Amino acid sequence: MPSATPLRFQATLEATAALPPLLAPDYARRLHQQLPPPRAALRACVIIPAKDEAASLPATLAALAAQVDLAGQPLPPDSFEVLVLANNCTDGTAAAVRHFAGQHPALAVHVARLRLAAPDAHVGRARRLLMDEACLRLLSLGRFNGLIASTDADTRVAPDWLASTQAEIAAGADAVGGRILTDAPPVPTDPPVAAGAPDWVRRTQLRDAAYHLWCARLEAQLDPQAADPWPRHHQHFGASLALTARAYRRVGGLPVVRYLEDEALCQQLRRHDLRLRHSPRVVVYTSARQCGRVEVGLSWQLREWAAQSTARHEPLVPCPQHLAAQWRARRQLRAWWSHAAPFGVPGQGVAAALGLPEKQLARQVLASCTFGRLWDWVAEARATAGVAAPQVPLAEALAWLRAPTAG
Repeated sequence: MPSATPLRFQATLEATAALPPLLAPDYARRLHQQLPPPRAALRACVIIPAKDEAASLPATLAALAAQVDLAGQPLPPDSFEVLVLANNCTDGTAAAVRHFAGQHPALAVHVARLRLAAPDAHVGRARRLLMDEACLRLLSLGRFNGLIASTDADTRVAPDWLASTQAEIAAGADAVGGRILTDAPPVPTDPPVAAGAPDWVRRTQLRDAAYHLWCARLEAQLDPQAADPWPRHHQHFGASLALTARAYRRVGGLPVVRYLEDEALCQQLRRHDLRLRHSPRVVVYTSARQCGRVEVGLSWQLREWAAQSTARHEPLVPCPQHLAAQWRARRQLRAWWSHAAPFGVPGQGVAAALGLPEKQLARQVLASCTFGRLWDWVAEARATAGVAAPQVPLAEALAWLRAPTAG
C-alpha cells in the first residue's frame, strides 16, 4: 500500500545532501546588482522564488500589500519589502511584478531575473539566493533580528502574517513555520482521473493533515518544548517559513538541494538547538494545483493521491504507538544529555527504547555539543540499524490517536 506520509514531510538523504558549489556564473552578484539598496526602516524581507508565475503572482503580492499589525492597522510600508526572483521564466513573471510595483509605489516590491544553468535550475538554488540577499540587506542595517520570510508564488498570506510571525520572534523563537492551508479543492489532473477522484483526494488530504496534527499534539505532550508548545502544528515549509538574520547566518544559510530545501534548513536549525515555533497564528493559503514547479511538493503529493484514487488504497503512515515510544525516549535522552537526570539512570532504558547499544549511545551523549546533533546521530544510527516506525493504515492510526488512552 502507498504511504500517506510523502517525501514532502520527511527528510531524505538524497534531498538534504547539499549539491557541490557551482563555480560560475556568479548568481549572487548578478541578483544583488538588480536590486536597489534597502530602506532604512526595513525590518523584514519577504522572498518569493518564481518560475512562470505571471498568473498567480498578482494575488500573492496583493496579500502582502494588505498586511496589518495585530491591532488591524496597516503595517508601515517601509518596514518590509518583497524580493522576487524570476528564474528561467518563459512568461511575463517579471513584467507582472513590475506592473504590481508600479500600482503600489509605497511598498518596496523588487524583481530580479536570472537564467540558472541546468544543474542549478531548481527551487533550492533560487530560494538560497534570495535568502542570502535578504540576510545581507538586513545585516547591512544592523538588523540581526530582522526577519527573512519565505513564501511561494502561488500562495496568499493572511493579513496578519508578518505581524504574527514577528510576534513569535519577539516571544523568543528563532524561526517560525506557518500553517499552510489549501484554498480550493485539488484541481483534476490532465488527463483526468476517475470520477470522484478529486473528492477522494481532498478527503485523504484532510485525514493526512489530521494525522499529523494529532501526532503534533501527542509529541507536545510526551516531549514538551518551551519554545514550541501546544497548540502547534507540523508544517515548516517554504510557503510560510521565517527566521531571523542572526539564525540564518548561524546555520550557514539554506542548504542548496533540488527540493525539500525548507526541510533541510529546519534540520540545520535543530542541529544548532535553535528554537523553531510551529505557530497556529501564522497562516497562509496555497493553491491546490497538481501541476507544480518542484519535483517534490504539495502538487506532487496531490498527484500521488489522485493516482491512488482509482484503486482506493488505504494510505499508510508511521505507527503512532511507535512514534510515542520514540518521543518518550527522546525526552529521557535530553534529560541525560543536559545532566538533568542522574548519570547512568536514563541510559538503562533509553538505549533499549531507541534500539541502540547503550555504551555507544553514552559516548555520543558526552561527545555532542548540542542536543540537535545528538538526535541527528540517533536518527542516522537507527536508520543504519534498520530501526524504523512500522507503517499502519491511516484509519487505524487516526483511531488510536483519537482514543482517550493514546500516549
